[in-house]
Amino acid sequence: MSDEQAAPAASGVTVELLATVDLTGEIEGMEGRQLRMRMVTIAPGGVFGPIHDHKGRPGTVYVLQGTITDHRDGVATEYGPGLGWPEDRNTYHWLENRGTIPAVEISVDIVRQE
Repeated sequence: MSDEQAAPAASGVTVELLATVDLTGEIEGMEGRQLRMRMVTIAPGGVFGPIHDHKGRPGTVYVLQGTITDHRDGVATEYGPGLGWPEDRNTYHWLENRGTIPAVEISVDIVRQE
């Protein structure tokens, strides 16, 4: 079974919306979209799943605390404080916290306004 097929459902995750910017009128062609910044906390043993993509929702992640394991393309990569990764149209992944302390990340992405 591949890493992606084994992706469990979400558990132990809290998300706090920190800020948004309406991109309508800011950047041509971005009508109906917003820049969003969130703080995501994954408890020890927690999972940010199931597997998901970022088509139409590009962004970046920066780890503040703990270690987050990013599962994509059958590879598990660990990111600790001060590290991060891009999430683009080719990203298809899920995340988990294998550590003993909460893992905290800042996630910034462009999304359709709700």
